[in-house]
Amino acid sequence: MREFNLSGRHMWALPALALGLTLALSTPAAAQDGPVFAPDIAVILQENCQVCHQPGAIAPMSFLSYEEVRPWAPIIKEKVVSQEMPPYHYDTNVGIQELKSDARLSADEISTIVAWVDAGAPQGDPADMPPPVVWPDAAEWRMAERFGQPDIVIPSDPYDIPAVGGDAWWQPMVETGITEERCIMAIETKPSVPGRASTHHANSQFMVQNEDGEWETFARLSEYALGKLGEIIPEGSCRKAPVDSRVTWDIHYYPMGEPVEGDQVEVGIWYYPEDYAARYEQDLRSYPGEGDIDLAPYGTAMTQGFHSFDHPVRIDSWQPHGHFRLVGASLEIFHPNTGERELISMVSNWTAYWHLSHVYEDHVAPLVPAGSVMVLTHWYDNTDENRSNPDPTVYVGRGSRTTDEMSHDWIAITHLDQEGYEQLLAEREALEELRNTAGDDG
Repeated sequence: MREFNLSGRHMWALPALALGLTLALSTPAAAQDGPVFAPDIAVILQENCQVCHQPGAIAPMSFLSYEEVRPWAPIIKEKVVSQEMPPYHYDTNVGIQELKSDARLSADEISTIVAWVDAGAPQGDPADMPPPVVWPDAAEWRMAERFGQPDIVIPSDPYDIPAVGGDAWWQPMVETGITEERCIMAIETKPSVPGRASTHHANSQFMVQNEDGEWETFARLSEYALGKLGEIIPEGSCRKAPVDSRVTWDIHYYPMGEPVEGDQVEVGIWYYPEDYAARYEQDLRSYPGEGDIDLAPYGTAMTQGFHSFDHPVRIDSWQPHGHFRLVGASLEIFHPNTGERELISMVSNWTAYWHLSHVYEDHVAPLVPAGSVMVLTHWYDNTDENRSNPDPTVYVGRGSRTTDEMSHDWIAITHLDQEGYEQLLAEREALEELRNTAGDDG
């Protein structure tokens, strides 16, 4: 499990049920043939869960020791089998499966946890526990371990978040301090630690002055929502950082019971080297669904959006967005010349508690020829069968409030020319042939 941000309304908070089930469990004293906590389960938790499940982190309970984990064993089994945890919601049986920073457990890891719980959650030998992980400060940049500290940090103006109240939007414009045009390698948006739970989303975009001295949009910088780590721009692409620019923030706060004075959201930018040469530009945009969202009490709905380009493109990442009634989303490509409709990605158990950007591995990122159409589908459930639904008795329409609904997808796209498109296709065909040859040779 990577580090994610969590709403205080998370459904994992089931201590009474967990403690009740604990009484029915017993740890056999005899040696176990199957998996035991030390080391089998402890290693899985260290690699996938403890980043959130530790004191002071965003999860409601700690998983650092056997004594802390054992009361939750039945719930852990339930959540990993349903693939609700770790919170990386992406269908495993359709579409592209090779993703960067994929936080899903493997089938072997899930079966190990199931076998452990079914055997009574045995501890094993405490001497076999793996060394504890030293976790970084939650206030630090998460990409710093890979890239070092950001080359530039752009904070929002301060905002006072009340303890209680309704949705609030904070939209300041700030100086960037950028003095030379560079290609961006990575971006991370970081809410403050005290204000993290209240920061529903934080969008930022570059602004530059036109000839009349007016500030106008240059490009989207970043989009942050609960659960998102950040963005890495693939090699060969460039998302530009403009000189003498400003950033406009669009921060959506929702009070979560604790006041935060002078809250600031920051965006960190890492540059490619100065001599980096990129052939194509990449951008991040919101691609909307069409029509109104009109959800009657206990009703369901579907929206679709259709978007095409007059040049070839590569889709680098996909992130559906909605609120509490959105339950599923998909990305397809329709090819008019052949009539083929290609399913790229799908999330059938979407939840507003985790907003994740699914980043495709470079060799499988969808290559879309000019004229083909992205089909973006969203499904909504306003019934009481939707566990995230706060109130199935009300009408719900399209809007920006948390109680409203939305229908759009954040998609990062590299814009190609025909020569580059054909070159990437040829490289992939050569790679596939090499893999097939290696497979035939055993």
